[in-house]
Amino acid sequence: MVTVMAATAAERAVLEEEFRWLLHDEVHAVLKQLQDILKEASLRFTLTGSGTEGPAKQENFILGSCGTDQVKGVLTLQGALSQADVNLKMPRNNQLLHFAFREDKQWKLQQIQDARNHVSQAIYLLTSRDESYQFKTGAEVLKLMDAVMLQLTRARNRLTTPATLTLPEIAASGLTRMFAPALPSDLLVNVYINLNKLCLTVYQLHALQPNSTKNFRPAGGAVLHSPGAMFEWGSQRLEVSHVHKVECVIPWLNDALVYFTVSLQLCQQLKDKISVFSSYWSYRPF
Repeated sequence: MVTVMAATAAERAVLEEEFRWLLHDEVHAVLKQLQDILKEASLRFTLTGSGTEGPAKQENFILGSCGTDQVKGVLTLQGALSQADVNLKMPRNNQLLHFAFREDKQWKLQQIQDARNHVSQAIYLLTSRDESYQFKTGAEVLKLMDAVMLQLTRARNRLTTPATLTLPEIAASGLTRMFAPALPSDLLVNVYINLNKLCLTVYQLHALQPNSTKNFRPAGGAVLHSPGAMFEWGSQRLEVSHVHKVECVIPWLNDALVYFTVSLQLCQQLKDKISVFSSYWSYRPF
């Protein structure tokens, strides 16, 4: 019995020493690694031309679809979506419409801005515990990791989960007033990020006649509405007749998503190590 108790005490002493090393050394090594990764992610969102100062780098993206040439667009990212040039071939008469952003307007992609803010908050949380800080308990580390993972998950979700908008919300968006010449009243435009892609959707509309026999059912919110979706705007009831979606990959968004995934995995691995020791402390042999 004495021998068993001595072995248990020795084992516990070894585990306590390993846990102290984990808190004092490995935790800070992981925090430094996370800071380095997230600073790289943050640089992707900054889009500066050279160094840390100077104007944001201008990037042009050609949007198209392999299935149709109805819509072609060139969108320019410079911190915000600063320019857009769109050509639309009308299905019925092949008339070509051209519209572009007004020179005095910029459209900010809120998804990119929000993701960048969440990354900045995660970095702030990590730097608030520098190498001189001494973690006293595993619970303290777990709390920090949970806070960092929350910010990283929110950043990733802003890019992977576009907002679901109703058609009236798209119609009321300031984006519709960005173009010159002004958009025709039978067109709606939406721009958003989906994963690592910049997407442009153009909706063609037609008015439902008062004597229409169609059962009017307003469509709910969606990332992408389908032909036949109905909504009410002003005194008119409208229906989507055609939907045109074009997109292109933004390489640095793909990089950012990889950084988020790697960082979340590092956080979880550190939490798992802490939990192994926590489960031992809570175990009481009889």
